[in-house]
Amino acid sequence: MTGTGTITVRGCRIAYRHAGESGTPVVFLHGGGIDDADLSWRHVLPAFGDRRLYAPDWPGYGDSTDGTVHSTANYVSVLEEFLDALGLERVALAGISMGGAAALGFALGNPDRVDRLALVSSYGLGGTIPAGPFWKATAHLPGSNAVGWNAAASSLAATRAALGAVVADPGELPAEFLAAVRERASRPDAGLAFEAFQRNELAADGTPRTDYADELDGLRAPTLLVHGREDPLFPVEASIRAAERLPDARLEILERCGHWPTRERPGRTAAILRAFFAE
Repeated sequence: MTGTGTITVRGCRIAYRHAGESGTPVVFLHGGGIDDADLSWRHVLPAFGDRRLYAPDWPGYGDSTDGTVHSTANYVSVLEEFLDALGLERVALAGISMGGAAALGFALGNPDRVDRLALVSSYGLGGTIPAGPFWKATAHLPGSNAVGWNAAASSLAATRAALGAVVADPGELPAEFLAAVRERASRPDAGLAFEAFQRNELAADGTPRTDYADELDGLRAPTLLVHGREDPLFPVEASIRAAERLPDARLEILERCGHWPTRERPGRTAAILRAFFAE
């Protein structure tokens, strides 16, 4: 990205990256955990040349401050106010995981403002999450969040091992990516925003409170779904079912890929997204 900025939304200072001047703006939304705009999208954004791009950090992530409710519904509102503050009336959206649910929720509620929509390993496409009960329990267990992230940050080998729960083959992850994840996991507030999100988003039995599956046939924007075949967090079947329900959809399944296509298969993912948003 060629520039950075900050803007205040709902009492939070939202940091964002921006680049380019041409075409309908594309806004990239990162996922949860310890993610941020740079971590998920750094190898995708340069593929877009001079296309006008924005990539914000959610509240409590990256360089953004916290102080808001962590839920999909509130992130949709944060996104709306972010776009309004920057004067972006109509955009294309790309969201990964948690960011995919926010992008989808915004598109459903604001059909006239979304030109095209890309959902990568998206949350919000079904009523079950395999690890939901475990996530719900640990989100309410004092200290478990800090213990987990401290362990992941203890060495590059530990970081690689921890990412084995997210990606298909942690052995393929480059050292620079491992170092970036380790740095974020070592921060004092690592994962706190996502822990709050889990408490708000998961019911007592671990089922998600955000499930747009029954609303998909009303989505007007052309939609691309990208999913790793071996995603351990949100199984690929959710995107397969969504593609069948959506009125104008295409599905790209990446082999030997888990939950983080933008970092596991960055070149292929960037090419797919670039082609979709160029139409």
